[in-house]
Amino acid sequence: MKKYFQFEELGTNYRREILGGLTTFLSMAYILAVNPFTLSLGDVPDLPESMRMDQGAVFVATALAAAIGSIIMGLLARYPVALAPGMGLNAFFAYTVVLTMGIPWEHALAGVMISGLIFIVLSLSGIREKIINAIPAELKYAVSAGIGLFITFVGAQNANIIVNDDAVLLGFGDLSDGNVLLAIFGIVITVILMTRGVKGGIFIGMVITAVAGMIFGLVGRPDAIVGSIPDVSPTFGAAFGAFGESSFFSTQMLVVILTFLFVDFFDTAGTLVGVANQAGLMKDNKLPRAGKALLADSTATVAGAVLGTSTTTSYIESTAGVAAGARTGLAAVVTGVLFLIALFFSPLLSVVTSAVTAPALIIVGVLMVASLGKIDWTKFEIAVPAFLTILAMPLTYSIATGIAIGFIFYPITMIVKGKIKEIHPIMYFLFVVFVLYFIFLK
Repeated sequence: MKKYFQFEELGTNYRREILGGLTTFLSMAYILAVNPFTLSLGDVPDLPESMRMDQGAVFVATALAAAIGSIIMGLLARYPVALAPGMGLNAFFAYTVVLTMGIPWEHALAGVMISGLIFIVLSLSGIREKIINAIPAELKYAVSAGIGLFITFVGAQNANIIVNDDAVLLGFGDLSDGNVLLAIFGIVITVILMTRGVKGGIFIGMVITAVAGMIFGLVGRPDAIVGSIPDVSPTFGAAFGAFGESSFFSTQMLVVILTFLFVDFFDTAGTLVGVANQAGLMKDNKLPRAGKALLADSTATVAGAVLGTSTTTSYIESTAGVAAGARTGLAAVVTGVLFLIALFFSPLLSVVTSAVTAPALIIVGVLMVASLGKIDWTKFEIAVPAFLTILAMPLTYSIATGIAIGFIFYPITMIVKGKIKEIHPIMYFLFVVFVLYFIFLK
């Protein structure tokens, strides 16, 4: 095992890899609670049960998808990168695709599965590099930042920190509401932990918030800590049923699939490069075994969709494990095994409320908007499409709409600026796709 994972070459040992894997798990364990709550639209009252995914089933799908993805990444690509259903894409899945567009969650899962299969083909064929080079870096950064603002907005809205105001559309929540105060308390605690560099700060912040909620009677106490694994059958294989319905094959679903593919595509690439850089694994500014890493990611997405969860992707929280000493894929395998063990702790889901998840959503949003600093705001032809992409996502409550607006304005500003040669043909194709998106779907 030491030889396979190249312990000597990378200057590591079993202790560092196990500690690194544990640190990564603690840093991303919040997804086990947040993802089931998000995909089941737990914060949306008076919703038909047919629109809600079963929380227990999604919990199992989340843990299994994370375990499968992390273990494959560790064994195949040998990188200390863990995977799980991605934040941002789960919000897009629930709030945009299911809630706003009215697309059945079974169809949405099928869309995730198709995007994963396309990703596999792109990973194996080498087309990935061409597509990455076709889309300007600034727009990639803008998409990440926009999703961060969208997640933050969703978290604040779920906890009633931000509420509807007929006079100005949005307003501040009622500070006399115990749940609003609990959410704010959770944000403060999580910010303190993250600022101090505490490993697993988001997860620990959720635990402290939940405990405080139970003390003050705002959160119900769980009946148990350890229990049997929930039934995954309500979501397992549900994606396949969508292919037998004519309503699945539509322009609307095409846009949804492209959005799943696009966001996962570049989020994964950015995460892999970021973690590899921190771990000192880059060689000549290139990522060794990149194809295998992308194949692990896309395979996990397909497996997750079959099980019953939104897109599975590489987690930037893996950098926490690297900071703790992880350098090889063994750390990712350890993280994957811990996700399997977590399957027995489903009773704790009962303490997960909007007030408990809001701090996690908001802090993840903060981390994602860091990409704003990588955009050259002095170039107006770049600033306009980037700004509109970022702004449109929270204002229209749609990640897809934000991407569409930015990709429409980019060719326009670049052509007017006289930079036609800098526009890749693929960008013209995407321009047409998104114009048609607005014509026929908006």
